[in-house]
Amino acid sequence: MKAVRLHAYHKQPVVEEVPEPTAKEPFDVVVKIGGAGVCRTDLHIIEEQWAEKSGVTLPYTIGHENAGWVQEIGPAVSNVEVGDTVILHPTPTCGLCHACRAGDDMHCVNNRFPGIDSDGGMAEYLLTSARACIKLDPKTRPEDVAALADAGITAYHAVRKAVPLLYPGTVCVVNGAGGLGHIGIQSLRALTATTIVVVDRNAEALDLASKLGADHTVLADGKQVEAVLDLTGGNGAEVVLDFVAEQGAQQDAFAMTRRAGSHFVIGYGSNIDIPTIDIISTERNVVGNLVGTYNDLAELMVLAQSGKVTLHTKKYPLDAALDALADLDAGRVRGRAILTP
Repeated sequence: MKAVRLHAYHKQPVVEEVPEPTAKEPFDVVVKIGGAGVCRTDLHIIEEQWAEKSGVTLPYTIGHENAGWVQEIGPAVSNVEVGDTVILHPTPTCGLCHACRAGDDMHCVNNRFPGIDSDGGMAEYLLTSARACIKLDPKTRPEDVAALADAGITAYHAVRKAVPLLYPGTVCVVNGAGGLGHIGIQSLRALTATTIVVVDRNAEALDLASKLGADHTVLADGKQVEAVLDLTGGNGAEVVLDFVAEQGAQQDAFAMTRRAGSHFVIGYGSNIDIPTIDIISTERNVVGNLVGTYNDLAELMVLAQSGKVTLHTKKYPLDAALDALADLDAGRVRGRAILTP
């Protein structure tokens, strides 16, 4: 089968032939990939940012946002059958540890992360587990939902955590309206009555944000913090969802947060430099976010299949994976890039 393989850090992956995976363990599931999302994390992987944390051995297949059709199952699998349309939770988990039993399964002590620490889904087939599979309506096209498996679940998980803070009359700033941010806007609109303010440096992204439900949009032209403060009577927002968190956006996000507010860090790439006295004296919170739970993805798929969350995509054949990565890196993708093997 064809797969997008990374052989060396700081060099582009290659599309090459590798053996097809097979179901060997009782709960193994092999999925024929119909859509594989291209994520900024893939760029960070190539740049070696994940090498120490993942412990992966090169070469390997990248791609951690996947949907498709069940091709083969192990003897103990009972929740899906061959031919079923599925979207895959990004981290196959054990189901037995404390985190799994508490419903906090993305912190499973025995999980793996295909596409980051093992072979992923930028390929014709992917080996996963029964616990990662969410069965979809057979009419669902995998390429239309694949990126919800990571970008979608990450945005939804952050919004879900922020919901108790976003009662009517509050303001939520969405910092960055790209691949994750545009899903966050729709999740906020579906789950809360907060006023949504979207900040982005791209006018096209802001236009899309308005169509998706943003109440106000702010162009990041160097005066975005002042603009948000003006919109909030000088106070700042109760919640800022930072989908950028690099190139200075992470500092802006904290500055846009009001006293006793919460700065949710979702994107990554740079450090946050905040004097501790500023945290203490204003009682502001900085909240980390990692992917999301299986239940988060199941809930998000309900919203997606009812039309309340839609994924804006640009599709590429598997052989054009390097073009997709280059377009993402250059900011030429509105929404998400999707490979369609």
